[in-house]
Amino acid sequence: MSPSAVSSDEPIVSKNTYRPNIYLLEEFPPAAVEQCQARFHTILPSDPEVRNWKENAESILVREKIISAGDIAGAKRLRAIGKQGTGIDIIDKEACDERGIPILNTPGVNSVSVAELVMALTMGLKRQLHTISIKQSAGVEVRKEHCQGTMMSGKSVGIIGMGAIGTDVARMFQGAFGCHIFAYDPFAPENAWKDIRHTRVQKFEEMLPEVGMLTLHIPLTPQTRGLISKRHFQMMRSQAVIINVARGGIIQEDDLVEALETGLIAGAGLDCHEVEPPVLGKYSRLWATGRVISTPHIGATTVETQVRTATAAMDRIYEYLNTHRI
Repeated sequence: MSPSAVSSDEPIVSKNTYRPNIYLLEEFPPAAVEQCQARFHTILPSDPEVRNWKENAESILVREKIISAGDIAGAKRLRAIGKQGTGIDIIDKEACDERGIPILNTPGVNSVSVAELVMALTMGLKRQLHTISIKQSAGVEVRKEHCQGTMMSGKSVGIIGMGAIGTDVARMFQGAFGCHIFAYDPFAPENAWKDIRHTRVQKFEEMLPEVGMLTLHIPLTPQTRGLISKRHFQMMRSQAVIINVARGGIIQEDDLVEALETGLIAGAGLDCHEVEPPVLGKYSRLWATGRVISTPHIGATTVETQVRTATAAMDRIYEYLNTHRI
């Protein structure tokens, strides 16, 4: 066992300051790691001791690493799991619940960053930026008379899921373009979003014929898997675009390809795919439509947001362990 390994069942105490241990199972921003080291006995990914996390860790922090039921069963001292970001589908929640181990994620912290990507994808599609750039870089002459983008000013935006990200999207598009918002969220209270001019619908299908852009901000669950399918694309306007920065699998991808090929909708901005990162072998037909911008789940990957989400997750772990001392 390396010198940094934990050899006692008691929390590490230094100068009367409570210092639980935390194992960072992936790389995190230096600024966040520095703050972590000030509060925790921190095991870095570069430390050989990190391989012993199942034996010694009181807490762990992950971003993309899958934590299985077997991992949780084998981690006898584990008391808390920190998750950078919102989604917790990489962690076996049922196994955590059985052990009483909280999954401490950071909902809302990345909302502005993700909402900005929604705007970028939307405008990239509406103004044909991706298609024009690809053609020019391939040596194809593109004249302005060959281009015909569409505007978002004064158009309607449909939002499925009005949590922190969805509401930031609404405020951005309303502030920048004067868009009218159609909102669907069956879990929000009746008086939600008072500062946002909106039309609330009871079924999201009601908004589909009305909007120039539809954006998804819901988790992937058995109920939402394949939620958006061919019949929904048939309800949408031919100039509409769909944006998914939530989770792959919410949109039925084969139906999306058909909708783009046949012109049911104008385009799709996808930061989330069923296969991630998206690769040509899987998505060649989708990309061949020329109507798609695909990114590899980068909604929260800004310099600022990476520090904020990592630090927020660490703070949540520390607060939990400090108030649930053994």
